Amino acid sequence: MTPVIILAGGFGTRLRTVVKDIPKPMAPINGKPFLHYIFQELAFQQIQQVVLSVGHLKEIIQDYFQDKYLGIDIQYAIENEPLGTGGGIKHAFNYVEHDAFVLNGDTYFDIDLIQLKEENCDIAIALKPMFEFDRYGTVELDTQNKIIAFNEKKYCTHGLINGGVYYFNKTLFDKIPTAQKFSFEKDILEAHTQQLNIQGKIFDNYFIDIGIPEDYEKAKNDFK
Repeated sequence: MTPVIILAGGFGTRLRTVVKDIPKPMAPINGKPFLHYIFQELAFQQIQQVVLSVGHLKEIIQDYFQDKYLGIDIQYAIENEPLGTGGGIKHAFNYVEHDAFVLNGDTYFDIDLIQLKEENCDIAIALKPMFEFDRYGTVELDTQNKIIAFNEKKYCTHGLINGGVYYFNKTLFDKIPTAQKFSFEKDILEAHTQQLNIQGKIFDNYFIDIGIPEDYEKAKNDFK
């Protein structure tokens, strides 16, 4: 079974007005941390191994989830200093043998991970159709579902957004030289769109990103 890397090292600056002194994935939702609901879904999908990429206030996550949660074995890839999303993923891949799914710890995208698994590309990204939005950049596909452009955030009546769920092989980091600290979105996806075969798969399923207070409140209601 393919393991899952969860990025749980973010500071959550936009959420600080309502959630203080805990990592963003630990934001409480109806008595449980947001991360619990991600684990619940992974357990349902019979995932057996998770690598949690942690940094800021990591002890709070470690104390709660320990080394096994809902039957899933957990390892911790600890960032002693912030490495950016790319650096965090690359470091977490030290705990993975070949390939992995990668998830953001502050978003919940209700997809069947096996459907995202695509052996014949460098990266596969789960895309979500959205309407009337300005929080996210959009993604453009060609007729073969290859991603050909990542567009800046701006108001859109409709478009596809990056749902923050990926599948790729650790050999990707042998193809592209990187610094220790780097952004996965800017320095891999956007910088190498033409060079890499980045496939987009569309899932019109439930999606929530608790990065802003309004959507954090929405999640509390939705997860009831």
